[in-house]
Amino acid sequence: MGSSALLAAVLAGVFLSITVIQADDLDDRSDEKLLCICENDKGTCNNGTCRGDNCFYSWLSGREERGCFSEKHRREQCSSSLKNLFVHCCKGNKCNAFITPPPNINGEPTTTSPELPRPELWISVSLLLLFTTVCVCAFVLFMRFRHAHCRLKDPEDHSAAMIKVPNGDDPAYGDIFDEFCTSGSGTGLPYLVQRTMARQISLVECVGKGRYGEVWRGTWMGESVAVKIFSSRDEQSWFRETEIYNTVQLRHDNILGFIASDMTSKNSSTQLWLVTHFHELGSLYDFLQYSSLEPESCLRMCLSVACGLVHLHTEIVSSQEKPAIAHRDLKSRNILVKRNGQCCIADLGLAVIHSQSHDYLDVGNNPRVGTKRYMAPEVLDETIRVDVFESYKQTDIWALGLVFWEITRRTIVNGIVEEYRPPFFDLVPTDPSFEEMKKVVCVDQQRPSLHNRLHSHPILSTIVKIMKECWYQNPTARLTALRVRKTLSKMDIDSDFSVEKLKRDT
Repeated sequence: MGSSALLAAVLAGVFLSITVIQADDLDDRSDEKLLCICENDKGTCNNGTCRGDNCFYSWLSGREERGCFSEKHRREQCSSSLKNLFVHCCKGNKCNAFITPPPNINGEPTTTSPELPRPELWISVSLLLLFTTVCVCAFVLFMRFRHAHCRLKDPEDHSAAMIKVPNGDDPAYGDIFDEFCTSGSGTGLPYLVQRTMARQISLVECVGKGRYGEVWRGTWMGESVAVKIFSSRDEQSWFRETEIYNTVQLRHDNILGFIASDMTSKNSSTQLWLVTHFHELGSLYDFLQYSSLEPESCLRMCLSVACGLVHLHTEIVSSQEKPAIAHRDLKSRNILVKRNGQCCIADLGLAVIHSQSHDYLDVGNNPRVGTKRYMAPEVLDETIRVDVFESYKQTDIWALGLVFWEITRRTIVNGIVEEYRPPFFDLVPTDPSFEEMKKVVCVDQQRPSLHNRLHSHPILSTIVKIMKECWYQNPTARLTALRVRKTLSKMDIDSDFSVEKLKRDT
């Protein structure tokens, strides 16, 4: 009986203890507990609050905590031996909400003073605002005057006596450029517009073929355009011509008008397109096959070619600068005839670019060196100074003289006109080799023959003199394009074709 009584007493004690603990827990969960702000990462918070006998706020090296604890933990919670610890305990609902640490604890500051705005920051902000304002004003001015810029001509066009295209020569293209003239180059459409050109053009008929590929007449926005489709082996020419037209100021009456360049896929193959103005009379080579000229028309053509070459060869230093360009493949096939009897130079796939102001010479990556029949002596005997830009201009002058020779052959004087023939037709075969041309031009120093009738007319006799001065064996002795243009401009011809009359008409 003694053992049973002892076991009963122990069980009664355990039950009493459990009852007391449960009572304590119930007291902890009762509504009489304090409501404290709770902010810590221990998972004891419920919607930012907790309940307990005490509320506390602690700060340790910049880290803050808020919470609650029972009375039995007050001693250990409200005191600490850590020198960088600040603890504040309080009794009252949410009494720990707005407690902050003292300014410093054992010499360590607990708050950082607000950083005053630095003067360099204000200066930077002011400069940024000023720069933004200037950019906005510049853009507004550009948009206001862009229409006028699209019609600007090269400065030398106004000072030189030259034949200009009448306003009505290409009216449709003028309307198109009025609408889209926003390209930085001043020659073609904006780059993003160009990238969609192939989808907007309908090819109508093939008007020419050559080693480069084909030329088609297409329609775009209701007008005819020329689409030059390059073959894959002439890809470098397409890249070069696209690069030049998109980066250089080339809008000129006697340079073929550029519209766009695009790459498209046809029949599972890639095509390279160059879209330009369309001239239904075709190339000068084609035109001379079936047309003869009066001396005044001959002058008009020769002068227009010279004007185009001057624009290419001239470097313009201005807000819309243009480097100097040497054509390197000037020939009658690369010159187009316009409706007004003038010509414009095309095909810049082999062009060389030079800027004296920026000190660079860009000869491109195209391995082709031009057409053998039109090559100058220094190109044929390989003595040309490839690092000097003037050398390339001098080869253009040699070819210019040959083009003048082709035009004068088809000019009627005293009722006499010769059939069209290419230069050196009587000295080399149809497709001459490099060595055959070198023998005729460099070794034998032969030049195209000149008919006696040409010397009997003042216009043609002057052109003959120019041709001979373009054909000097020594490149430095040849005329410049500017001198050729000035000489042709000053010729005293009849009043209907006088330069002054033409200047008044334009």
